[in-house]
Amino acid sequence: MDKTQQNFAVMFADIAGSTRLYERLGDQVANQMIGDAINLAAGLIKNNKGVIVKHIGDEVMCRFSSADNAVLCACEIHEMMAVQPVQNGVGLVFRIGINWGPAILRDDGDIFGDAVNLAARMAGVAKARQIITTEFVKQKLSDSRLLSKCREIDCTYVKGKLEAVSIIEVMWEPNDVTRMSTIISNNVMHISDRPLCLYFQHKKHELSPTAGAYTFGRDIQCSQMVASTLVSRVHAKIECRRGKFILIDESTNGTYLQVQDNSPIFLKREEVVLQGKGVISFGEELNISSDFLLRFHF
Repeated sequence: MDKTQQNFAVMFADIAGSTRLYERLGDQVANQMIGDAINLAAGLIKNNKGVIVKHIGDEVMCRFSSADNAVLCACEIHEMMAVQPVQNGVGLVFRIGINWGPAILRDDGDIFGDAVNLAARMAGVAKARQIITTEFVKQKLSDSRLLSKCREIDCTYVKGKLEAVSIIEVMWEPNDVTRMSTIISNNVMHISDRPLCLYFQHKKHELSPTAGAYTFGRDIQCSQMVASTLVSRVHAKIECRRGKFILIDESTNGTYLQVQDNSPIFLKREEVVLQGKGVISFGEELNISSDFLLRFHF
């Protein structure tokens, strides 16, 4: 299959709260309402010279040759949904993420690459009725009116990126005048270079703040395999966000954490910030003689 690389503004527009909509209204009614909203958005995408790449459930993915067109389209989608009549007691809204950069365009029209992945991350950051984009998009905007709508709300590390990403919100509502208390400081947002030291079965691993998620589980593809029958295939992970190392449980049996001399806590599909030094047990209560304890310290 032929592939070419080009620069695009990639946009993901996702119906916010669709899962609850299906629970509340039932599959047929919810599916019809979501389909109608997607069709309305699709019309605006085409009017703004965008190309729809695919529909993914309650989400539409599209690309633009112009960052201006992408941002303008996103604003129009929110404006359009704001005036739609409420149906079945529900007013549908989108959350939208946009990024600019090189992407591989296949001859079937699909696109993929780092720029696409980061656009999807921005959609994940966005809340209902928000447009979240990146500094890469802002730098490509030529319309001063669109530039005036942009404000930096964060500068942080996101999954899959080694460098901190400047996160921009596009203030599409004319009367949205929420003020930022201060300009984000590079010093405040800087992540320490100090690694998290992990010890498992007499082996040491230093987890860098800029590294990706470090996973634990029975699966051989995990960063650290834990060969216990009480451990899920992908049981838990540690990742760094905004200078903090986060322990995230994704398991069936849960994860036990004891920090220094404090009482152990139990996590199940939950997360917690790691501090100081401590010990982690996957799938079973803490037992000092266990072969499957993970110790950590900064």
